[in-house]
Amino acid sequence: MTTVDGRRAYTRADLMAEYGLGRSTLEKWFRERSANGHPEPAGTAGAQLAWDAEEWDRWYAARRTAPKAPPGLATRDELAAEHGLSRHAMKRLWAEKEANGHPEAAHQAGRALYWDRAEWAAWYAAHQEYAAREKHGEAGGAGDPDELITLADAARLLGLAQTSVTVYPKRPPAGWPGPARTEPLGGGRVRRLYRRGDILAYGRLKKAP
Repeated sequence: MTTVDGRRAYTRADLMAEYGLGRSTLEKWFRERSANGHPEPAGTAGAQLAWDAEEWDRWYAARRTAPKAPPGLATRDELAAEHGLSRHAMKRLWAEKEANGHPEAAHQAGRALYWDRAEWAAWYAAHQEYAAREKHGEAGGAGDPDELITLADAARLLGLAQTSVTVYPKRPPAGWPGPARTEPLGGGRVRRLYRRGDILAYGRLKKAP
């Protein structure tokens, strides 16, 4: 019997024998622990990671009985794989959600979050399109002044960090324009869309002597 600090524990080999699970499945669950709530290791047994047996049993039992996510939803890791993004990039996009309009999770099962695949893909395509235009100099002063842009786009136009403008809607600096449109995102959050011309006018105001 494997033990860690006197408590019964499982190595991956123990779990494979106890539950008939494949090593690749166990490794995948551990990689995705930030989304699925998989326990952290309690220590090591020899050169192998080991998990507290009671904690792992509770997690696995909850996983087996948890309601499945409705069709059309995906975890963060699944979205990352589908769109060729790293875990770090996904976390950054989520951390900047107040500025970039990242969709809210559509479903939660335990600690696991799920997003609507179609909604997320449409949002990410628009996010990429703007980034590409910006890279080629098409998202600066040129363009339709009536075009609606997100708070994250506004930050890029002004050369500001996205995290620095997230407070502007609640604590606007002098001259900051109000949004031209707001869209509910769920959970009490909204996506604020600003006129490009208003943002550029604010930028000129800040630069004025």
